[in-house]
Amino acid sequence: MSVYGKRRQMWGIIFVLPQFIGLILFSFIPIVSAFTISFFQWDAMSPMIFNGIGNYVSQFTNPHFQRALRNTIMYLIYFLPAAIIMPLLIAAALRNIRGKLFYRILYFMPVVASSVSVGVIWTWLLNSDFGLINQMLAGIGIQGPRWLTDTSWVLPSIAMVSVWWGLGYNLVIFLAGLQNVPATYYEAARIDGANNVKMFWHVTLPMISPTILFVTIMTIIASFQVFDQAMVMTGGGPAMASYTFVYHIYTTAFLRFQMGGASASAMVLLVIILATTLFQMLISRKWVNYDQ
Repeated sequence: MSVYGKRRQMWGIIFVLPQFIGLILFSFIPIVSAFTISFFQWDAMSPMIFNGIGNYVSQFTNPHFQRALRNTIMYLIYFLPAAIIMPLLIAAALRNIRGKLFYRILYFMPVVASSVSVGVIWTWLLNSDFGLINQMLAGIGIQGPRWLTDTSWVLPSIAMVSVWWGLGYNLVIFLAGLQNVPATYYEAARIDGANNVKMFWHVTLPMISPTILFVTIMTIIASFQVFDQAMVMTGGGPAMASYTFVYHIYTTAFLRFQMGGASASAMVLLVIILATTLFQMLISRKWVNYDQ
């Protein structure tokens, strides 16, 4: 290797090293530590007692664990379609209009807001007695639901807030994907007599399928990790209707001081996310198009 090549390699290592160190310190080591703790009984103060797979057995048979898993899956069902379809349609509408940068900033502004502030504001907006949304509905003769105090409405309400909060993130990614679609494909489709709907279905969607795959994977991971909204807006209620998986890990660790059980639940969540991601990558071979 030439001196120039060695120098480039050295600078490459220097630039990558901080990120690699951060990955080891804040990701790899905590995962290994949580995996180790999951085999012990530990309250963070007393000596650790080896428990084998006892923590995993107790978690799988724990009604709170089961409820949290069901709630998280239901949240995913409510959240995923809207979190993908809405930003995709908005991005397609913004693709060729003037002032695209302004709209991009406008939609992205909620993303940079803190989860606590978003939760507090929407808790007030969705208040069933004096919230702004129910007051607006009452103005047109509609009695608004009890968004955060009705067990059948609380998860859809939290999902709605999450869609609003993260809309700009997926929107920016979809806009970037749309800008990489060659204009010649649309010109050829117009010559063949395709209208806007057919071009979107047969040209746009196949060409941005890698972007759709990425957004889908990231959105599903975010769905399994939902915590802030449930913590701030409902505290897991009413009647544990918004008791999510990460909220269960939090309460098990820091309210019940069962660090082994919390670590076991965290490992289960890690396996679920990995399995879901790998499954998506496998089936993506049938519908994702990488040729442009």
